[in-house]
Amino acid sequence: MKYLIIGLGNIGSEYENTRHNIGFKVVDFLAKEHNSSFNSNKLASTADIKYKGRSIHLIKPTTYMNLSGKAVNYWMQQLKIPKENILVIVDDIALPFGKLRLRAKGSSAGHNGLKDIEATTQGQNYARLKFGVGDDFAKGRQVDYVLGDFNKSECEELPSLLVRAESIILSFCTIGASRTMSQHND
Repeated sequence: MKYLIIGLGNIGSEYENTRHNIGFKVVDFLAKEHNSSFNSNKLASTADIKYKGRSIHLIKPTTYMNLSGKAVNYWMQQLKIPKENILVIVDDIALPFGKLRLRAKGSSAGHNGLKDIEATTQGQNYARLKFGVGDDFAKGRQVDYVLGDFNKSECEELPSLLVRAESIILSFCTIGASRTMSQHND
């Protein structure tokens, strides 16, 4: 069984520790925990891990957030991975910081990366792991907030949240979205 795990984010050191790049942080953590590392490739940085007989392909699109679908579609085709075996990790301002929620499908909820993936893969029927970053911003300041760095207390919580995200991803790859949602979503 093959899986494609997509961490959404923006390339460049200026974005490295921003809330919008939590998808990159999650797949970086996953690769590191499984003794793998990312290599530059077409439209994405890629890494591969094995877990319980599964081949898990990790990508970080190098297309910038708003064009993530191009990389996702390319790697789905290249690796011949069906849509039900892809999982996109994305920041979500509608969830409080630290809340992790797996969804088997759903709308983009205004997230430009998800909108582009929907457009290029023809639909919303792919799993996504929403990583809550909260909504502690003044009206009209959403872009500054998501492109801002995590604050000190959030940084202290991130390591345990990355462990939880890894657990959810590996569960998705072994027992599927439905059972993983019932075990991990609160």
